[in-house]
Amino acid sequence: MSEPIEREWRFYLDDMISFAEKALSYTDGFDQQRFVASGLNYDATVRNLELIGEAATHIPDEIRQNSPQIPWRMIIATRNRLIHGYLGIDNDTLWSIIQTDIPALLPLLQHLQKTEI
Repeated sequence: MSEPIEREWRFYLDDMISFAEKALSYTDGFDQQRFVASGLNYDATVRNLELIGEAATHIPDEIRQNSPQIPWRMIIATRNRLIHGYLGIDNDTLWSIIQTDIPALLPLLQHLQKTEI
């Protein structure tokens, strides 16, 4: 069996952007109460937030250190809390992430995507 090919870090960055855009799309036009009750949109959004954090773990330390404006540790910690929280997700915190953190994160990721490193 052959060794897996190491994926270029920029592909993970592209993934993070795509997942963030999906999370925003899935919650567009919702208020918190409707979002929490939505079922499919809720689950899809949580999954995409998990995937943002998972992709972030594949960004090399050198890139993370050169991009301190991106809260890498918080992104990864959020992923871990969502993955391991099971039924203990705080919906107020989740809604705050969707409404505040993801819209702030997206342009930072897009800027990094355009830089030559």
